[in-house]
Amino acid sequence: MAQKRLSMRKLREVLRLKYERELSNRKIGINLNISHVTVAEYLRRAEQAGLGWPLAEEWDDDRLQAALFPPTAPSKVPRPVPDWSHVYRELGRHKGVTLELLWLEYKQVHPDGYQYSQFCDLYRQWRGKLDVTLRQPYRGGEKAFVDYAGPTVPIVEASTGEIRQAQVFVGALGASSYTFVDLTWTRSLPDWTISHVRMFTFFGGVPHLLIPDNEKAGVKSASYYEPDLNPTYQELANHYGTTVLPTRPHAPRDKAKAEAAVQAVERWVLAPLRNHTLFGLSEGRQAIRPLLDALNRREFQKLEGSRRSLFEELDQPALLPLPATPFEFAEWRRVRVNIDYHVQVRLHFYSVPHTLARKELDVRLTAATLEIFHRGRRIAAHARSHRKGGYTTNPDHMPATHRAHLEWSPSRLIAWAGKVGPETAAFVQQLLESRSHPEQGYRSCLGLMKLARTHPRDRVEAACRRALAIHSLTYRSVKSILDAGLDRIPVQIEPPLQLPLDHIHLRGADYYRTPGHQEGD
Repeated sequence: MAQKRLSMRKLREVLRLKYERELSNRKIGINLNISHVTVAEYLRRAEQAGLGWPLAEEWDDDRLQAALFPPTAPSKVPRPVPDWSHVYRELGRHKGVTLELLWLEYKQVHPDGYQYSQFCDLYRQWRGKLDVTLRQPYRGGEKAFVDYAGPTVPIVEASTGEIRQAQVFVGALGASSYTFVDLTWTRSLPDWTISHVRMFTFFGGVPHLLIPDNEKAGVKSASYYEPDLNPTYQELANHYGTTVLPTRPHAPRDKAKAEAAVQAVERWVLAPLRNHTLFGLSEGRQAIRPLLDALNRREFQKLEGSRRSLFEELDQPALLPLPATPFEFAEWRRVRVNIDYHVQVRLHFYSVPHTLARKELDVRLTAATLEIFHRGRRIAAHARSHRKGGYTTNPDHMPATHRAHLEWSPSRLIAWAGKVGPETAAFVQQLLESRSHPEQGYRSCLGLMKLARTHPRDRVEAACRRALAIHSLTYRSVKSILDAGLDRIPVQIEPPLQLPLDHIHLRGADYYRTPGHQEGD
């Protein structure tokens, strides 16, 4: 009503300025802050109603409103309503399909149909009544949302009877909400990646974008602008030709699809399993399959079809193809090369070219192999070894002569040990000689140097003397002797026990012969 009164006041001013002041339409519009086109429309309607200036007293706002802006009579013929389900599907079918294109196609069939603005408003109203999983439009095969459900699934270990909680991995495609569920023991990086591999196999293809909710296994650090992905997760994405786009922190709309999928899984998959006893992850996955299939075939309430039918219509044809081989899990880590040109990974030592001593390198670790990279280029590869404290050395990585190996050599280490004392020098020399390659003993020598900096020389000498006496040529042995104070106890080396051959209690060979027994009988 206030808007009407304001309009009528401006209309009176238009008439006054036009007929009393004789201003142009453009100047009237500038004075009243309205378009000159609106001024012309007001004057046209006033002329049609036979109005001039000044107005008679009986022309109040209500009469002016009725005379100049009469209500339009409702159309007797109802306009054809578009098939909104068809519009929804077409928007997700192809990247170039827009509401404007679909409206033009609608007008070609129904020239008396809704205008474009009404068409868009009515579609948005219809879409707003859909489930939250379907409200945001997504292109077919474009995105898959992944997350873990809050609830876990209790699994009984058949061998021990122990009850463990299995994590629930959930993935859903954007256009169809077609859903995948997997059970794993943990949310660690290996389980995170294997669930993705199973999900791609379940979909029969790969989405163009992966949208994780900043799960720590996949995203090292969340950021609004530049999230930092775990190298293994990035390698998985590269293997499948997809791109990872984590949700933005504090942006709940980014993960609405994932949250809706998790809610559906909790309601239609996990809840029906609450009274079942499951033995092992395999049995748990088998129990989930029929429930998940029922969820994906469940008819939508306000849209024709189901997740499965929309998947077959929209997502499946647009997915990227699966690669020839599935992704093999590999763990990445950063290591520093020691002076012995070996890197330590899981308590085993692997060689690299000796020129890279003291450099920081990247290690890619799989179940069977270990690859080492320097600035993105592979410089070494070894078979995995689980022997703790062992060495895997490629002879090609060794220097041409040990004396040419940077500033370190066996002779220099022995010379340094001689400054501590003869026992330390003997210990270092025997330690290096006991290794198949002297470099394999460099680390122990460095540890010994550190002990010599923190302990008196006489104590280090005594500890090395004891280690030599007990034939324990390791840094740990010397350190434990010092820690326990055993270096202060004199070393007592007892000679081997020798009994006289004619001792009274010794029995000769004849003692065991029975009477009458002769050799050779």
